[in-house]
Amino acid sequence: MTSSPSDAADREGAWTIAQVADAFGVTHRTVRHYEDLGLIAPERRGTHRLYHRRDRTRLALILRGKRLGFPLEEIRTIIDLFDAPRGRRTQLEYVLGQVEQRRHDLEQRLRDVQDTIEELGEFERRCRADLTRVSLASTSSSANT
Repeated sequence: MTSSPSDAADREGAWTIAQVADAFGVTHRTVRHYEDLGLIAPERRGTHRLYHRRDRTRLALILRGKRLGFPLEEIRTIIDLFDAPRGRRTQLEYVLGQVEQRRHDLEQRLRDVQDTIEELGEFERRCRADLTRVSLASTSSSANT
């Protein structure tokens, strides 16, 4: 049985763009976009890109940051801090400030969504009550004729 180039890459701890895109549920174009922005830097072997564990970790952080609503430049700054030597007070304070701000934003969004759901529930209850009254009125007027 012959092994494919992707099997060899997987054994080396490297993956093709197709494997990385599939693993993260994104398109090849998305992966290339993050590469063009310098957020990930795969190894080049001829015309092939090989993504290593570092690239996969960075891609996971990028996608998590996007889900949390961070802009790409903030994601870049935060990811770059992970590559810098650990323990620098200013770096840690910066990251903690960003986390606190994001948490505050998300908590406010959560309150807004909860309020909207309550308002929709109240509106739905009023509509159902109106529908019941209209149905009863039309039933009683039909019975009188």
